[in-house]
Amino acid sequence: MRLLAVLGLALAMAACNQEQDITGSTTTCPMRNYSSYNARDMNQCVAACKACDHGTTVTCTTSCTLKGAH
Repeated sequence: MRLLAVLGLALAMAACNQEQDITGSTTTCPMRNYSSYNARDMNQCVAACKACDHGTTVTCTTSCTLKGAH
């Protein structure tokens, strides 16, 4: 019985989605596209979001507003 429990737990853990570490990639992409990227500039923020994060105008505008862009 314990073997089945351990086997079931092992299968459940193996099925978990392990995301790749992308730390820092959100800041390097806009810097490659804009020589002087300003995250507080709404136009630059939305354009970078659309290009780097594959967002839409609505989602990127909301995201940039929440980040403090004007």
